[in-house]
Amino acid sequence: MLNGLFVTVVVTSVLLAAATGRMEALTQGVIDSAQDAVQLAIGLIGVMAFFLGLMRIAEDGGLMRRIARALGPVMQRLFPGVPVDHPAMSAMILNISSNMLGLGNAATPFGIRAMEQLDTLNGQKGTATNAMVLFLAINTAGLAILPSGVIGLRASLGSQDAAGIFLPTLVASASATLVGILAATLLSKLPRYRTTEPAVIAPEPCAQKDITGTTEEPPRASLSRRWMVWIFWLVFLWLLGQELIFNLAPNRIDASDFPTLVRGMLSFWMLPALIAGLTLYGWQQGVRVYESLVAGAKQGFDVALRIIPYLVAILVAVGMLRASGGIDWLAILISPLTNLIGMPAEALPMAVLRPLTGSGAFGVMAEAMNAHGPDSLIGYMVSTFQGSTETTFYTLAVYFGAVSIVRTRHALPACLLADIAGILSAVAIVNTLFA
Repeated sequence: MLNGLFVTVVVTSVLLAAATGRMEALTQGVIDSAQDAVQLAIGLIGVMAFFLGLMRIAEDGGLMRRIARALGPVMQRLFPGVPVDHPAMSAMILNISSNMLGLGNAATPFGIRAMEQLDTLNGQKGTATNAMVLFLAINTAGLAILPSGVIGLRASLGSQDAAGIFLPTLVASASATLVGILAATLLSKLPRYRTTEPAVIAPEPCAQKDITGTTEEPPRASLSRRWMVWIFWLVFLWLLGQELIFNLAPNRIDASDFPTLVRGMLSFWMLPALIAGLTLYGWQQGVRVYESLVAGAKQGFDVALRIIPYLVAILVAVGMLRASGGIDWLAILISPLTNLIGMPAEALPMAVLRPLTGSGAFGVMAEAMNAHGPDSLIGYMVSTFQGSTETTFYTLAVYFGAVSIVRTRHALPACLLADIAGILSAVAIVNTLFA
């Protein structure tokens, strides 16, 4: 699927640029996009290394196994081919949870680890399994409980209702997630995809292993270390309360802005709390935290380097389409349909760009809110688009690239159907609430 799409995009972009006199822009777009892809991958190296190191600490301490067991019944219904105690389960749970909480790049290493572990059950390397496709459909649907990044941007642009996208984003992303799950499940039953489904490798009898390869239960935490961890969290919560009280002082913020303040603080405090929590959990369980972090970071570095060729291919194709004017023509072609469903023409470029390029969509969103106001119908709509869907092609390139998947089967149509559902739901809920 991606092979045919790549060829189509490249050929169309070249012909369109030749017809419209944009060959110079197309040439520069190819060079810039290739450079951006490598820079993006290099930027991911540090994040990947650190967070995969944290995951290694959690694995060594037994936290991943406990998370998988706690949420196993739900995940087992979605992924019946993955054993409930398999490391892929806990990694998928952490990835989905991070996306829901708006932790951004922190979710990517968890997702890549999940793909690596799902690939251990793959009987045909290089071909996506049904579990991989379903996981990516959920991932690209972008179920969001706290779209903190978009709320922060709205606040910085002077919105009087920065958190007003909370409910629309939740509704739109939940709709996208539901459609993504249904699409991935139903498409896998079509003859075309059923016959290409890889065989599942049954885990070994002792394969209730962590990624470290051990089947032993983690050591029990000592009482003294438990007390020290509890003391840390009590101090942390006390300092969080002090920060809230300080910011709520009459000369600093109006009490009516309290919900926005809380959401803003959570977006900055949540990630450090996650890092401290995983580190302290490993230490409490007797894990040699530094050595474990370094071992996991080495794996993260290798994965980030493996991703570069896949990112280059996807981002160059998208860059060519933008430079040739193809995205503008696409927006013009589908505008009659979007007008019927209540999507303003000014919001259409954002809807088209969102599955293709995260940075491009973010720029269009900011520009639209600057021009029309963050609290306008257009402002609410583009904000909801950004918060309720993911950059599908980037996600596919990164996650499939991490495990060298070249035959993606029904992953792309399932993910795009989820994107379309998210956009349509966003248009409907925003028009209902703010029109």
